[in-house]
This record gives sequence, structure tokens and C-alpha cells, in this order.
Amino acid sequence: MPIRILLADDHAMVRRGLHVFLSTQSDMVVVGEASDGQEALQQAAELEPDVVLMDLHMPVLDGIETARQLRVLTPSIRIIVLTSFSDQDHVVPAVRAGVKGYLLKDIEPEDLAVAIRNVHAGQVELHPAAAGQLMHVMASAELSMNEQQLSLKQTEQQPVQEQRQDKDKEAQASAQELDTLTRREREVLGLIAQGLSNKEIAAQLVITEKTVKTHVSHLLDKLGLSDRTQAAIYAVRKGWVV
Repeated sequence: MPIRILLADDHAMVRRGLHVFLSTQSDMVVVGEASDGQEALQQAAELEPDVVLMDLHMPVLDGIETARQLRVLTPSIRIIVLTSFSDQDHVVPAVRAGVKGYLLKDIEPEDLAVAIRNVHAGQVELHPAAAGQLMHVMASAELSMNEQQLSLKQTEQQPVQEQRQDKDKEAQASAQELDTLTRREREVLGLIAQGLSNKEIAAQLVITEKTVKTHVSHLLDKLGLSDRTQAAIYAVRKGWVV
């Protein structure tokens, strides 16, 4: 069965371009198009697509509110945002609304097709810039929580000398983990933590994208992580400045 896709974007040219490209994919079929959020909700209910591929800025009902209502009315539908915005004010509300994919409109067509397949299969697809925004939000929330816990437990803390010893041990363990990476792997990790894609990292370090992928694979293996999003969050939590 092909993946049934509903397109939602207020620009007819965007919808047309997506329709033409997706029609070339043997395992996908575009079942409908909507020019605003309200129309997307109506068509989703009537057509029962597997995936809704939509913009965030639409008239009548914006993409975030559309996603919230889709999640309630048709929870089985996977939602992918395809937008031009990667700032925190767009990424975080969209993810909270229930989207399973957050992609930017400069994505390569082949990568878009792969992302649709992955989201349909139950995975989450985030553009590196979007993942970076979520990472900073998580890191800030964890820091705030740690500060609150520290304030509440100050009177019950272990002696100062023992605290220092514990912090020294944690710092030493963190340094040892970082030392397992090569200089280039540390550079790549730092750029991942900033939300750069493989292509952008390759351009900044003046190396090939294939070499970047190799470095990413090696550092994930060494740190026991499964993907670049985990690596970015891990680096921030460890306080590594690469």
C-alpha cells in the first residue's frame, strides 16, 4: 500500500511542486491538497491520509493549531511540518502540538522522500537546526531544575569537601569520555551541538560530506549514542565546549 499524503500550504506553486515530485515516488500518492488549516482538517477527516505534509504559516488556521486538532481528531495521522522557520518560537510549539517531523524547505527532494517514509514508519525526523533548538530548551530546563533542587537541599548537602570530590570525579569522567574522541571528532560534535547539518559541517571544516558522516558514525560509537540529536543533547549536558 502506498503512503497516502495530504499537502497543506497556502502557496499553490509549493503544493504543485511537491505534488509533482511525490508523484514520482512509487510508494507514495498525494490524495489531496489544502490551502489553509481549516481545509486541511476537513480533508484529513474525509480522505484519511497516512501523512499530512504542511506549512506552519497558513490563513484561517495556522499549522500549529491544525496539528493540535489533528492529533485529537485523527491521532493515527503522522504530521510533518515543511517550513522556512527554524527558530525556537516555531519549533518548540510545533513539537508540543504533536508533529513527528520538522523539516525546512531547503531540503533535498530525495531527503524529503526518506523523511516521509521514516515518519510513516513511526520515526521522528528533525532538521538539525530544529533539533538544536529543542536541545537548548531541554538543557535550559534541566539547568533550572538542577538549580531548584540544589536550593531545596542546601541544608542537607554532604560536607563541602565531599561535594568537591564528587564534582572532581564527574569532571574527570567527562574529560576521559571527551579524550576518547579525536580532535576532528570533537570539532564535528561541537558543530552538531550548534545545529549544523552534515553539509554545513563539511563546508565549515573544508572536508567532504562523506568524511563528516564517517566522523559522526565514529563519535556515536565511542559515546554509545544512537543518533546526532542524542549526541548534541549529550554534549550540552556534559558542558563540553568544543
